[in-house]
Amino acid sequence: MKKFHSLTPLVVALVLAGCSANPRTQPQTPGTGDDAIFNLISEEYLRGYLAWRPLEAVQLGFHEYDGKLKDYSRASVAAELARLKDFDRRLDGLRTAELSPRTFYDFRILRAGIRRELFTLEDMQAYTRNPMTYTGALDVSPYIKRDFAPLEERVRSIIFILNQAPNVVAAAHANLEDALPKPWVETAIDVGDGSADFLENDLMEAVKDLKNPPLREAFRAADERAVAQMRALVKFLKEEKLPRATSQFALGRERFAKSLREGELIPQTPERILEIGQAELHREQQLFAETAAKIDPNRKPIDVFEDIQRDHPTAENLIPDTRKNLEAIRRFVQEHHLITIPSEARPQVEETLKFERASSFASMDSPGAFETQATEAYYYVTPVEANWTPKQREDWLRAFNYYTTDVVSVHEVYPGHFIQFESMKHSSATRVEKILGSYAFVEGWAHYSEQMVIDSGYGADGPGAAKYRLAQLDEALLRLCRLCVAIQMHCQGMTVDEAAKFFQDNCYYGEKPSRSEAMRGTFDPGYCNYTLGKLMILKLRQDYQAQEGTSYSLEKFNDEILGHGMPPVPLLREILLKDRRLWDQAL
Repeated sequence: MKKFHSLTPLVVALVLAGCSANPRTQPQTPGTGDDAIFNLISEEYLRGYLAWRPLEAVQLGFHEYDGKLKDYSRASVAAELARLKDFDRRLDGLRTAELSPRTFYDFRILRAGIRRELFTLEDMQAYTRNPMTYTGALDVSPYIKRDFAPLEERVRSIIFILNQAPNVVAAAHANLEDALPKPWVETAIDVGDGSADFLENDLMEAVKDLKNPPLREAFRAADERAVAQMRALVKFLKEEKLPRATSQFALGRERFAKSLREGELIPQTPERILEIGQAELHREQQLFAETAAKIDPNRKPIDVFEDIQRDHPTAENLIPDTRKNLEAIRRFVQEHHLITIPSEARPQVEETLKFERASSFASMDSPGAFETQATEAYYYVTPVEANWTPKQREDWLRAFNYYTTDVVSVHEVYPGHFIQFESMKHSSATRVEKILGSYAFVEGWAHYSEQMVIDSGYGADGPGAAKYRLAQLDEALLRLCRLCVAIQMHCQGMTVDEAAKFFQDNCYYGEKPSRSEAMRGTFDPGYCNYTLGKLMILKLRQDYQAQEGTSYSLEKFNDEILGHGMPPVPLLREILLKDRRLWDQAL
């Protein structure tokens, strides 16, 4: 989620398939004056935005884009960059003082979305420096994860996409610079190998019920060609790009600051944010130690935590126990009036699909905001594999200890991402607000939910209270390390090795997961936003509670912030806080 001359007529009276009947989710009506101009610009922008990003459009529920793949050619990327700059200029030309408050809110969401996209193309150089752009391009998983159309229709869409594999590989050869960041090349090779394996094995398994012999043969042929193309791309990266790769991945201080300032509306300097993050890290480490001492004051905190990890389900009971505990968490959220649960819908707890297990511990797959066909939601939990050694099985299940699993379920489901997107779907948020989202808000809400639920007493009525708190703090320490590492790697020259050691020393991760976290930070500096979003929401709640006095309630606050789309968190301060002097004090 993220993002975002002549005015085109509103001829596309603009029925994008899958729109709900709520008038706020329909294309904006022209209105009058400057509001009308903005509404026309935003609709034109969204049509182009979705057209160039058909996979995202399909995931949102716009199925007129089924079977289409982004054009990765140099000319196409240049055209999209020019389009983004044109819309940025057109927004500059609007008289924002003449916009209504509602429209000015959407104006800034759109402006931030466009700036995020410009940052991805120009500053992150996603199409010229990041080979993962191409090794991950043939993502047909939405067509097998969700039954939004009959299997034959979805297979036809998959065939159209797979047949574009030669164009993707040709674009990679044409677009990628000679010397690329080594961590990005190494990760892209892993992604490409995984993509080829998925196409060769899991995708074939997913369409095994296809009865149409000619279509099945066409699918098999397209799949084999796509696998060969992806293997060739991986070979090209190994033989041509990896030997020339460099250690130069950092954005630099100015670009890093720009990403937060323009994409998340956070004005603080990287140095100030790092100072806040380090202070929080030390505070949470102290809480971790104090909490561990309540369980056993005679042992090291990390040893105490490792002990509670032994309290885990069996391999056979992992999914049933997660499902059972999920309902208990839902009841707790309702009975303690933490938030209004907007519907009776419940996610189905399932094993993670095979092709996603290598990179997923647990995940939430909610239907898109405009999906009308496949409206089921899935909470995926990755099971133990039959071919694992006893030690691998035990290590995996320890990570799924009952305390951590419940905290993860809070993050993913109640009241985390599942409730976040259910609330948005049922809200009167506009199309701009439902399509373009803030990294810090989306992940910040889910991370905030972990602490909020434990603070509200989940698990406190038994001997496990300190254990639940320890599990929640462990998750917080990881996200705080991400914040500190992101800034130090991209602004202060921290190396991957130094970043890995930082994770080992400060959130007590093992060598392998610490290195994985460090590698992620080289190409996803935005993973600092888990903590930034959480801290901004906590600060907003504090200020809102002071304002509301006796009329404050946690449920009222949480309901309010989920009713306005997925905006940069500072914009919510303007909606919730009456004192304008507080609007710029998000951190």
